[in-house]
Amino acid sequence: MSETQGTPAKTTGRSRPLPFWLVGMAVVLVAVNLRPGASSVGPVLAELQAGLGLDATAAGVLTALPGLTFAAVGALAVALSRKTGINGSIVLALATVAAGLLVRSFVDSAALFLVLTVLAFAGMAVGNILVPAFIKRHAGRHLPVLNSVYGTTLALGATLPLLFGGILAGTDPEGWRLSLGLWGAAALVAFIFWTVLLLRTGRDPVAATAGGKRAGTRMRSSRTAVALSIFFGVQSMHAYVQFGWAAQIYRDAGLEQAHAGLMAAIIAGLGIPGGLIMPVLVARSPRLRTYIAGLGVCMAAGYSGLLLAADTLPWLWALFLGVGGFAFPTALALITARSREPRVTAQLSGFIQPVGYLLAAMGPFAIGALHDASGSWTLPLALLIASAVVMVGAGIRAAAPRFVDDELEAVSKPPVIGS
Repeated sequence: MSETQGTPAKTTGRSRPLPFWLVGMAVVLVAVNLRPGASSVGPVLAELQAGLGLDATAAGVLTALPGLTFAAVGALAVALSRKTGINGSIVLALATVAAGLLVRSFVDSAALFLVLTVLAFAGMAVGNILVPAFIKRHAGRHLPVLNSVYGTTLALGATLPLLFGGILAGTDPEGWRLSLGLWGAAALVAFIFWTVLLLRTGRDPVAATAGGKRAGTRMRSSRTAVALSIFFGVQSMHAYVQFGWAAQIYRDAGLEQAHAGLMAAIIAGLGIPGGLIMPVLVARSPRLRTYIAGLGVCMAAGYSGLLLAADTLPWLWALFLGVGGFAFPTALALITARSREPRVTAQLSGFIQPVGYLLAAMGPFAIGALHDASGSWTLPLALLIASAVVMVGAGIRAAAPRFVDDELEAVSKPPVIGS
């Protein structure tokens, strides 16, 4: 047995399992819609600013909104699931994603655009928290496979807008509206599928006992949970900085819009093989901590390349950053690998992701503010290199072969008198 394996989760909820193909399709359709709302902005950021009259500060707020919203709303996701079940909550989430992304592509008000963006991100936040619990509930022996499917599809959803955003926008000043609105239509398709699934399976109330008011306090007593939240947060910060600013960094270095968008797409696109590889390594490899250190080295190398010669070997720096981004599927896989019970998975996900995304929200805004204050990308990139060291330290601690369930149980047990 590898260092990451443990006792299987107890069966809860409905006794008749869902077919694997149905669970897989459900995961794919929700996962592919949890990132385009954020990543689709980067390739058309300049056109969006011109079309809505957004200044640099407002653009910085826009790039910070995913992390802020994921942190604020994600903290409420487990409580929502106790009312509407996991399936019902994901259906509501997809409805808000579709509505927010579709309507924002038609508005002319910058304020209304930001409000609708927050609405869409709120739906994504609920999905971020509850999909790991859905996977833990229904995966069974297919857990590594479904974790790979989830991580890969998330990466695909982040990559497609970066790859096609500039192409969809074309040369029309209003082309950014089509580039952004398309992803609202994709969320609508997922909403229809999940609504049918909800009618077939019911609310799937796995998280009904998952937490209570003391869940956050209990999770803070787990060193693994705290380390994983830091690891998740720092890598999320890097991901959303790259979504929001990587294309612009390349454009400022002299690359054309399409070329810069392609480099950003390479960074995000490498999350696809990362999503396939890392969940398997998390489940089976005894050298996971060594791999995490290697991811940090790649990330630092990529930012160093952008700092010193962004336009010389742009594809190489994109490759380094993309491989460093394997930290994201690693963190996702650790949520299920470091918990046994689906209810603890929901608690752990509900603790890690809001805390993590709060850290992530600081990144894009701080990077934009530092760029505006310094007039260059030197200081922001130096800060990103330093933060990669923090990510590695937390990741090595989170990858230790321990289970959050056991740490929580050890803390909750009263001391034995006279032993």
